[in-house]
Amino acid sequence: QVQLVESGGGSVQAGGSLRLSCAASGYTYNNQCVGWFRQAPGKEREGVAAIYTGDGSTYYTDSVKGRFTISLDNAKNTVYLEMNSLKPEDTAMYYCAARLPALGCLSLWYWTYAYDYWGQGTQVTVSS
Repeated sequence: QVQLVESGGGSVQAGGSLRLSCAASGYTYNNQCVGWFRQAPGKEREGVAAIYTGDGSTYYTDSVKGRFTISLDNAKNTVYLEMNSLKPEDTAMYYCAARLPALGCLSLWYWTYAYDYWGQGTQVTVSS
C-alpha cells in the first residue's frame, strides 16, 4: 500500500526556516512528479513546488521562488521542501502528493487533480 508521510512542520517567527519531509513507503519514487501543496483556512489548496524524480526538474509557484527549495534523496526515498525567509502568509497545512509514473510534471504539477497519492499533511505556522 502506497503511503506518503509528511513531517517537519512547526511554528516559527517570520524570517525563520523549516524543512519538510515527504517519505514514501510501499513503493519507490520512480519517474514521478512529487509535489508540495498548502492549504490555509478558508482557501483552496494550492501548488507550492514539485520535482520530477526522473531528471530532477523542479517547479515553483511565484510566491516561493528564491525562498523554497524542493529536493529528492533517492537513498532515503524522501522528498524535501526547504523553506527559508518564511512569511506569515506561508502559514498553512502542507501536503505532499505523488503522481503515477509519467514522462514529467509538465504544467500539470500545480493542479491537485493531477495527483494520485496524498499525505496527511503537516502544519506550518509563521508568526510576525
